[in-house]
Amino acid sequence: MTSHQGVYVHPSSIVEEPCQIGAGTKVWHFCHVMPEAVIGAGCSLGQNIFVGRGVHIGDGVRIQNNVSIYEGVTLEDHVFCGPSCVFTNDLNPRTEFPKHGNYVATLVKRGASIGANATIICGTTVGRYAFVGAGAVVTKDVPDYALVLGVPARQVGWMCACGEQVKVADRKATCRACGRTYTKSEDGLEPNG
Repeated sequence: MTSHQGVYVHPSSIVEEPCQIGAGTKVWHFCHVMPEAVIGAGCSLGQNIFVGRGVHIGDGVRIQNNVSIYEGVTLEDHVFCGPSCVFTNDLNPRTEFPKHGNYVATLVKRGASIGANATIICGTTVGRYAFVGAGAVVTKDVPDYALVLGVPARQVGWMCACGEQVKVADRKATCRACGRTYTKSEDGLEPNG
């Protein structure tokens, strides 16, 4: 059991010190948090989650069952990781020639969602409020607000911050669910206001 105030850790889980876990975070069954990990406030780590040494997880992150967040991966605030999604941290692994901490970084930006069984190849960035569909394999950067699907993942549309798909016409988009508006730029979709 952890001594972090305002944090729930199920008795079947292991939290190694030193690490930081924010108030209101719940660490459920059979999880393992390695030393020097930083986990924000109000997070939920489902069953069988591994958090590697030095990993940074922001506030309000939801990680569903059977996900390993390896060293070199950063999840910003309010990221959603679906069940059994996969992160890598080595582009050419060999057991005979270990990297000893020289891993390739991966960044998942604020509000992004990663679907069940999706794979995020290291060295990529998943943009703000992007949506990676279930089973997709991300091999290159995903723009902010982009919807990507398939193997390898390809952009097929745009998503609102609220999680609804939006249509772009004449470089403008309005979400029918929440009313947020966006403008299409060279770099992707940009929120107005």
